[in-house]
Amino acid sequence: MSTASARRMLVTGGAGFLGANFVRYWAARHPSDHQVVLDALTYAGDRSRVADLETNGPVYFVVGDIGDERLVRELMVQQRIDTIVHFAAESHVDRSIVDGATFVRTNVLGTQSLLDAARAAWFAQGQWRPGVRFHHVSTDEVYGPLAPDAPPFNERSPYNPSSPYSASKAASDHLVRAAGVTHGLPYSISHCANNYGPFQHAEKLIPFMVSQALEGLPLTIYGDGLQRREWLAVQDHCAALDAILHADVAGETFCIGGGTELSNLELVQRLCDMIDAPFQADASLRDRFPRCPAALGVPCRSLITHVMDRPGHDRRYALDSTKLRVLTNASPTTEFGVGLEQVVAMALGRIRSISSA
Repeated sequence: MSTASARRMLVTGGAGFLGANFVRYWAARHPSDHQVVLDALTYAGDRSRVADLETNGPVYFVVGDIGDERLVRELMVQQRIDTIVHFAAESHVDRSIVDGATFVRTNVLGTQSLLDAARAAWFAQGQWRPGVRFHHVSTDEVYGPLAPDAPPFNERSPYNPSSPYSASKAASDHLVRAAGVTHGLPYSISHCANNYGPFQHAEKLIPFMVSQALEGLPLTIYGDGLQRREWLAVQDHCAALDAILHADVAGETFCIGGGTELSNLELVQRLCDMIDAPFQADASLRDRFPRCPAALGVPCRSLITHVMDRPGHDRRYALDSTKLRVLTNASPTTEFGVGLEQVVAMALGRIRSISSA
């Protein structure tokens, strides 16, 4: 894809965790590019995450639903969009178990709406406008559970989704590929490992456990807690997407892993230890978080509580990022322990923010 001129990019879900980090990353690295953020501002979206870029940077914010095809088509034309980076999705597995219809509506029908709008704006007289790209952000969960001793998933692994969430993301992946095969849409797809970093919603594992520990509330772990996940710093995810969007890889799919695989129990134990340590030397933390066991000299691990496992809980995910590294030269640079310490330090107020640039 040509990089000779400034991009005009539509970022869906740009007020969510992944999307907001990407918008901030892109504005810092590519300040001449124009970003249009489209977000419905549901419970997981927060406009304040990018508000300073609306005032002082090249970001235009639109409150709206990706399922509103008329709105998307108008934005595509009026804002002269040449790149779509599609983050918008319902993504919490627990919610999908009790409300699968919402996930189908947003993740499947919403993606189809975007694809239709892209074709309407970019395809004319039998050919696609040069330089356009539709990038779809997917998940490792579409591949289903990975056996304990199996090699990591790669781009050729078969789909085997276990939850309504992962099934809806698998369906959206298939729709994007079908648009490429049927209509010739210049697309790319990425499957990422579990992300962590700034702006993550409190329902996700890491921020949930940190906030619970600071309030002295139970750290509830599903089942035995031995489900294994690979972790990826959101900054490294953004850098990988940057590399994909600047590479001539239309029609390709990439796995984006972080290189660190832990059980949920191991992760929570590490978080507990990272919270405990600064309380020993900083009396102000004991005053600010009096309910935290560490304020009383009790290890936060004492809060760990095992509860009944959730239905269809996959035991392991891991990704092989070789193709990404070979074709784009992208690889993670954030050491997991350092990245996790930063998240905890920010929650404790010991640092103000974590740079996404």
